[in-house]
Amino acid sequence: MVIAEEPPATRRHGAIRSRRERIIQTLWFEGLGLLIVSPLFAYFSGTSTGASVALLIVLSITVMCWSAVYNTIFDLIEFRYTGRLASDRPHGLRMMHTIGHEATAVMATWPLIVALTSLGWWEALAVDLGLTLTYMLYGYVFHLAFDRLRPVRAGRMQP
Repeated sequence: MVIAEEPPATRRHGAIRSRRERIIQTLWFEGLGLLIVSPLFAYFSGTSTGASVALLIVLSITVMCWSAVYNTIFDLIEFRYTGRLASDRPHGLRMMHTIGHEATAVMATWPLIVALTSLGWWEALAVDLGLTLTYMLYGYVFHLAFDRLRPVRAGRMQP
């Protein structure tokens, strides 16, 4: 009888969230984000809550799609040049990854804010940067709470 050895990536990197858990995490993040940020955005921008929700849904979908592309490209380039997996990324490169992601996400969403609102380019940029900072703070708190409420289970790495 042959017992299959655990894949090296599982031994070396521990467990990661399953695809199902990642979807649950993403849906909760986006749903709660809309519930929290939409009224704040409506209040500070003077728009209706409905208009705020509609804009934030468009921006959320855009950033989710961009994140998948950006993270895949960044991970592939990093692996090609260093042979390192994303989970082994050093702190400095992790910071560069985050800053690059946020900067390029703003570049993707800024024109949408101009197109979907009556804001000019500079006003839209200020709004986009404000939303980015708000979501960064919210993201930190959300993921801290999510990790405590739904910790990653030790065991096999999930795809």
